[in-house]
Amino acid sequence: VQLQASGGGLVLAGGSLSLSCATSGRTSNKYHVSWFRQAPGKEREFVSVIRWFDDDTYYADSVKGRFTISKNSAKNTVDLQMTSLKPEDTALYYCVARSTASFRVTLSKEVNVYRHWGNGTLVTVSS
Repeated sequence: VQLQASGGGLVLAGGSLSLSCATSGRTSNKYHVSWFRQAPGKEREFVSVIRWFDDDTYYADSVKGRFTISKNSAKNTVDLQMTSLKPEDTALYYCVARSTASFRVTLSKEVNVYRHWGNGTLVTVSS
C-alpha cells in the first residue's frame, strides 16, 4: 500500500486548509485510513480515521467539530478538511493506513496498529 499526502501550507489562525491522501495498492475494502500529526519536539498525535467499508469516522477531541475526514472512492483519496485552524494545529501531517481482518474492526487512535505510512505534509498556522 502506498500513500501520498498533499495540501499542506501556511494559513492564518481561523483559516481553513484541506489535505488529501492518495492511496494505491489496496486490495480490499477492509481498510482504515488515518491522519496523524507531529509538532516540533512532540510525539505523534492521532487526528482522525475513516473506515473505508462504511465511512465510519473517529476524531481526536482536539479537532472534533473543526476537522472533517472523508473519502473519495472514485479517486482513492482520503481528505481532511480543516477549519478554524489554531497555531497549535501546526505540525507535519501524516497519512497512514491499516488493513484489517474483518470489515467491522474498531477504529483505533493507536499509532502502533498502522503499518503503512506515507510522507508528511507540513501545516503551519500563524497567529
